[in-house]
Amino acid sequence: MTRNLFIAAIALAMAASLHAADTPNTLTNQERADGWKLLFDGTTTTGWRGYKKDVVPAGWQIVDGAITLTGARVGDLITLDEYESFEFAFEWKISKNGNSGVFYLVQERPELQNTYNSGPEYQVLDNEGHPDAKNGPDRFAGANYALQAPTKSATRPVGEWNQSRIVKNGAHVEHWLNGEKVVEYQLWSDAWKAQVAKSKFNAMPAYATAKKGHLALQDHGNPVSFRSLKIKVLPSSKGTN
Repeated sequence: MTRNLFIAAIALAMAASLHAADTPNTLTNQERADGWKLLFDGTTTTGWRGYKKDVVPAGWQIVDGAITLTGARVGDLITLDEYESFEFAFEWKISKNGNSGVFYLVQERPELQNTYNSGPEYQVLDNEGHPDAKNGPDRFAGANYALQAPTKSATRPVGEWNQSRIVKNGAHVEHWLNGEKVVEYQLWSDAWKAQVAKSKFNAMPAYATAKKGHLALQDHGNPVSFRSLKIKVLPSSKGTN
């Protein structure tokens, strides 16, 4: 191969990699090499089901390459698999005045009626329009709902896609929003227990007690879309408290 052909081949490979990175519901070669796996292929709901259901409720549909809530109060979606330490990346787009969320460590037990009874929530919200935002910054998009407020406002306008990540490595948790780390906390620490004791979750004995669980997408009654859902399983390296 001549030098010019070699340079051209490198340029094409780089262009293909950049294109893949910008294409929703795909993985780059580097992401595959790093251990990332898609949780949504852009066309089917394979790998998901309703909370305490065997199927995906009809109100969740695939619209324009995104898992979209099209019918209110049909129930939350959860992953078939459970995860302990992970990096979960996803994109979301909320409707005007809308509210939703992404849960992790979700348990399915007879006494638990909702995903929020057991799973911490990465808040998804129209900060400007939804009334819950008036209850305090720990309700803003990116928050660990009702506990840790985001350190900065990093949301994009309603109707635009936001890029988010949840990193849970043992007890250590981070929330990222559009490239900014907005929440960081340590599960099961004394500080965390004190916060929970002062919150509404004190009345939910199963809240965030499990070391592993399902991921969940919330039906809060407002249209919301999710895409580019992908996960990388991590070894637990930051302890349990």
